[in-house]
Amino acid sequence: MQTTSHILMIRPARFNFNAETAVNNSFQNYSNDASIPEKALAEFDSFVKVLREHAIDVTVIQDVESPYTPDSIFPNNWISFHADGIVCLYPMFAENRRLERKPSVLDLLSEKFEIDNILDFTGQEERGLFLEGTGSMVLDRDNQLAYACLSVRTDENVLQQFCDEMGFQPVVFSALDADEFPIYHTNVMMCIADQYAVICLESIPDLAERTFIVDQILATDKKIIPISIDQMNRFAGNMLQVENGEGQKYLVMSTQAFKSLTEEQIEQITAFNEIIHSDLSVIEANGGGSARCMMAEIFLPVK
Repeated sequence: MQTTSHILMIRPARFNFNAETAVNNSFQNYSNDASIPEKALAEFDSFVKVLREHAIDVTVIQDVESPYTPDSIFPNNWISFHADGIVCLYPMFAENRRLERKPSVLDLLSEKFEIDNILDFTGQEERGLFLEGTGSMVLDRDNQLAYACLSVRTDENVLQQFCDEMGFQPVVFSALDADEFPIYHTNVMMCIADQYAVICLESIPDLAERTFIVDQILATDKKIIPISIDQMNRFAGNMLQVENGEGQKYLVMSTQAFKSLTEEQIEQITAFNEIIHSDLSVIEANGGGSARCMMAEIFLPVK
């Protein structure tokens, strides 16, 4: 099952620019605006409201002031939830992001969902190896494929460990931004939906690798909807397909991402499902992540 109607979102206590992640996240932009936490909170609440208006089940957990975690709004990097009751915990590059792994989150989720096993990959941090969840990996759950562009935050050996444990096949490649810097997370340059894939093929410089990725996606009977580098920079790759309780599917993205799309691309997407978007401009500029990063899909069985 590629999509779920259950989403975890962490309501930030003090969202702000994180200098520890900015060293390899070229999507971040520093600002000394003292109102950033307040503006980000308003964007978060509006986003949740939009999702709930479409009957998507959003579990919101309020972050706490201490320990201070400026990026807690992006939970999909440290945790993932799977249909067999498995929860995966991931090794994180930035030391202050490791503090996001709070047991209280699992305690609250266990009141509503069945958690049968926890796979903990966080020990790899001691070796300086990282795999930041469904930021590092874009999962094709129906076909058990884990797409991953390698970077400091996405180690091939840890990826293989995840795949061995969870029964996935790794699909590894390299992707660069306009400055030829490795793209920090795969989920900013591609999105896998049930019947299509949105991907920035321009960011894959090796033509053989690009062909390999195209062939791999086509082999799973998905339509490819390409986006440009400029659209990727506006978070058009950072999308997530979800469904509501009645099984109606949506592609969720930011308003900036939506406005970057051409009429043809919108028609291609809406041939499969409706688009939902919300303004996340402050979160995007300061956090270097967008709509997809803010949503951790919950595939766990409901109690």
